Amino acid sequence: MEESRVIHEITPLMGKDSLYIADRRKKEFTYPIHNHEVFELNFVEHAAGVRRIVGDSNEVIDEYDLVLITSPDLEHVWEQNTCTSDDIREVTIQFHFDLNEEGFLSRNPFMSMRKMLLEARKGLCFPLESIMRVYHLIDTLSSIKDGFYAVTQFMTILYELSRCDGARTLATSSYAKVEVASDSRRILKVKNYISKNYQEEIRLTAMADLAGMSPSAFSRFFKLHTGRNLSDYIIDLRLGYASRMLVDTAKSIAEISYGCGFNNLSNFNRIFKKKKNCSPSEFRENYRKTRIIV
Repeated sequence: MEESRVIHEITPLMGKDSLYIADRRKKEFTYPIHNHEVFELNFVEHAAGVRRIVGDSNEVIDEYDLVLITSPDLEHVWEQNTCTSDDIREVTIQFHFDLNEEGFLSRNPFMSMRKMLLEARKGLCFPLESIMRVYHLIDTLSSIKDGFYAVTQFMTILYELSRCDGARTLATSSYAKVEVASDSRRILKVKNYISKNYQEEIRLTAMADLAGMSPSAFSRFFKLHTGRNLSDYIIDLRLGYASRMLVDTAKSIAEISYGCGFNNLSNFNRIFKKKKNCSPSEFRENYRKTRIIV
């Protein structure tokens, strides 16, 4: 038995191809954890109990699951776990679009799609209501013989998803190695500071001064722009770096804890378990199990 790095999948999508669509029925998930250069929209139904790992996100899915991934470095896998269904359906659509600011998707009609695709560098999971909104389009996509109509239907799927509420990112920014970006220069300034100094103590008053605001005004401003208060944002960032180190290094959990800005090992263990539903050692062990090739 040999431990392997994450498999880098060479996909069937060739230079002039627009889409690769795989629509299959199966009884179990067996493909190991992997990443790939191309973008991917993956739909799964009748697979309650399957464990979905995307970066440092580890969740058990319900009857329906729809995830968009647009990073070549973000590893992912669907594992059988406790799923007993013998009629699993998986529709995988692989594609690639130019997300440069001068590209076609930067034009006004496609702006919501481009924003969604950029967000999906961390993995983007859609709620059931959104899945049902595009279900009939995904359901029939593989039966379309004309490539042009297949692409236009797929673009409609992406557009409809980009207009839905409730999609949530899966991996943390620090784990997914995604640079922070924001419409607000002030919030970007704060995020960049936190990203560079996450190993040190970071105080609310210092961040408020950096943004040129009072602490109370800054707290409201930060939560409005990030959806989280400052302390939760810092903890999530530190946990992302810690998770990446648990996977990529042989450092001890204590070393990782202190190296990521936690000054108390038991506090790190408690927060990690609360946020990830497992201890740091369990996270490391479970992740390594997904990387074993026999």
